[in-house]
Amino acid sequence: MEKFTTLTGVAAPLMEANINTDIIIPIKRLVGTDRSTMGAYAFEPWRYRSEGVENPDFVLNQDGYRDATILIAGPNFACGSSREGAVWALDGIGIKAVIAPSFGGIFFNNCFQSGILPIVLAPDVVDDFAARAGPGAAFTIDLEALAITPPNGQPVAFEVEPFRRAALLAGLDDVGMTLKRADEIAAFQDADRVDRPWIYPA
Repeated sequence: MEKFTTLTGVAAPLMEANINTDIIIPIKRLVGTDRSTMGAYAFEPWRYRSEGVENPDFVLNQDGYRDATILIAGPNFACGSSREGAVWALDGIGIKAVIAPSFGGIFFNNCFQSGILPIVLAPDVVDDFAARAGPGAAFTIDLEALAITPPNGQPVAFEVEPFRRAALLAGLDDVGMTLKRADEIAAFQDADRVDRPWIYPA
């Protein structure tokens, strides 16, 4: 997993509420699709018309937003069914951070396992960011400083759980963070084998 320290990039506004995971990655694409190619189907119901051509009205198909690395979304983003593929699809199209008033809980947790930073901000702040997110306009997200600087604006503070922040800064998922304490785990097991040998069958 890549480290997340500072990100400067275009932010695409997608302000609909309750965008569910089936919009982000349709369930039919979860079978037989490699993680590395899942980005091709991100937002497929909105990104393409029925005949398979791009929908010019969808923001990520528009000039100035095609290379967006930040998504600004409405409330309850990525609600619905649990699917890690929703995070993989966003990562596949280059999205590294999502800013919204609220998220689907499972999606929110999954983001940290794939190096994507979900940021919760007050609705009025999100609305202001969306208004500033013109084509090609760059935002800077500084995870070390816990601040977002919008175009022509002042830095806005945000919060991330310290453990999650440390993991992203180090480029580690939950397993990686656990393995950092491998020596402590081994020492505990050695002592526990002495105290409770019946737990460890030969």
